[in-house]
Amino acid sequence: MELSFNRILKGEIDLIIPLIQQLAITSIPAEILKERFNQMFSQTYTCYGIFDKNKIIGVFGIWEMTRHYAGKMYEVDHIVIAEEYRGKGIGKQLFSFIDELARKNKAATVELNTYVENFRSHKFYMNEGYVIRGYHFQKKY
Repeated sequence: MELSFNRILKGEIDLIIPLIQQLAITSIPAEILKERFNQMFSQTYTCYGIFDKNKIIGVFGIWEMTRHYAGKMYEVDHIVIAEEYRGKGIGKQLFSFIDELARKNKAATVELNTYVENFRSHKFYMNEGYVIRGYHFQKKY
């Protein structure tokens, strides 16, 4: 495997939609995802593709912000690795990339959310040094 982590530009949104659709608890139509990602790209969001040579095999995003309790922080969002590539050490390489990026850009913390029922991810994140610090609440309208 020849892995690289490359920025995805706003004009390349179609490249990531099939991977993002694997994440959702409920199905979100591609057109709605495209609209949302177009909005995200105009905010403090950066999208990255995970590539094996020239083939996209994963995607994740990073929000950069400053929080009163943490200072400058990165919030990692929507990590998806194609099913056939899971369990091959890509996650470890991905988090090494995120750690290096955060240190280089002087982020004080990296945070992320994961679904409550995604137990495999909980174990992985804890093994990467992440600590469960709270609950994520949501109210839909």
